[in-house]
Amino acid sequence: MRPETGFERVEPQLAALNRRLDGATPQEVLAEMAERHAGRLALVSSFGAESVVLLHMVAELAPGLPVLFLETEMLFPETLAYQREVAAGLGLTGIRSLRPDAEALELHDPAGDLHRSDPDLCCHLRKTEPLERALAGFGAWVTGRKRHQTRERQTMHVCETDEAGRVKINPLHGWGRDEVAAYIERHDLPRHPLVSRGYPSIGCAPCTSRVAPGEDPRAGRWRGQDKQECGIHLVNGRFVRMGAEGVA
Repeated sequence: MRPETGFERVEPQLAALNRRLDGATPQEVLAEMAERHAGRLALVSSFGAESVVLLHMVAELAPGLPVLFLETEMLFPETLAYQREVAAGLGLTGIRSLRPDAEALELHDPAGDLHRSDPDLCCHLRKTEPLERALAGFGAWVTGRKRHQTRERQTMHVCETDEAGRVKINPLHGWGRDEVAAYIERHDLPRHPLVSRGYPSIGCAPCTSRVAPGEDPRAGRWRGQDKQECGIHLVNGRFVRMGAEGVA
């Protein structure tokens, strides 16, 4: 059974929302969706290089909103410290750390090196499954995805539906790196410490490398592999845009 989303007919409603919200600010999108999905909305955040933008917007709107943080047990120590710093500094009280199932790791990744032989399965165990379990109690979730990041994301809209029928909201879908940088500077927000050390996109430590000047900002993610997504935005291993007409 699909979780309750707040819409009697989800996809036609989302198509209408996308047309109306296409020119809205991220703050306006968040405010409307928080009202529509009161008590059933969560933000999913990696506390990565650009995450602080949405976290700050949420802190100003609803500091107690659930924030789902995927603690994969392979993150950089700097990311864990940054998560604590940002949560405390912004007054976010709804942080929920999601960890992979210990038995599944013991079965499939006892040595902690699965990322070398099967990175997709590693991401599934450490990100996709924990997030899916956590989202079971929600009807909608907010992501920080942006169109400019990968070719698969270039046609996304503000609202989508995921495989389970939940509403997936992308308030920053139209923002580029300049808008992100300007927002961080304007509000004097803390930057992830690895950004200044050549990591413009940050995931798990074993699968993230420095990016050279002139490279794509995501070139350091799964370097040398035909992999662009960790899996939480994939369906059966493929990037699938789900929804009615007008929903990317």
